Amino acid sequence: MRQNPLTLEQLIEDLTRGNVTEVKVVLASVVLALAAYQLLLAGVVYGRVRLPFLSPEAAAWTHRATGRVIVVLVAVVATMCLAFYGFEEGGIHAVAGLVVLGVLAVKVLVVRLGRLGRLLPVLGVSLAALLTIVWLTSAGDFLGVSG
Repeated sequence: MRQNPLTLEQLIEDLTRGNVTEVKVVLASVVLALAAYQLLLAGVVYGRVRLPFLSPEAAAWTHRATGRVIVVLVAVVATMCLAFYGFEEGGIHAVAGLVVLGVLAVKVLVVRLGRLGRLLPVLGVSLAALLTIVWLTSAGDFLGVSG
């Protein structure tokens, strides 16, 4: 039994077996791939993309389900970032990350309220762009993709 209480930072370190950055990079990369998939699904839902094997109804259901997964993964990655790294490095990554959380909250609110549905495409594309910026300034740097 531990004498000191377990901190969130220690919990993250234990869960990732000391590979916090690597796990964060993998999860952030999954989020980015799912965000691209979301854009394709939204295109099908709005009739901009026609796929013979995917109806708009099925695309809408899949878009909602995938969106829920993205929310969970973003929450996990954000918790890892804030608890383990904090705001030490700051910069565009920290700002874009906070804006992602804000846009995500607004998007969820618009969906839940059922109003202002015309904003959903703008919010979705903005969210995908912000997730790309966040990925490029963290996972992209780690993988040698950016800069």
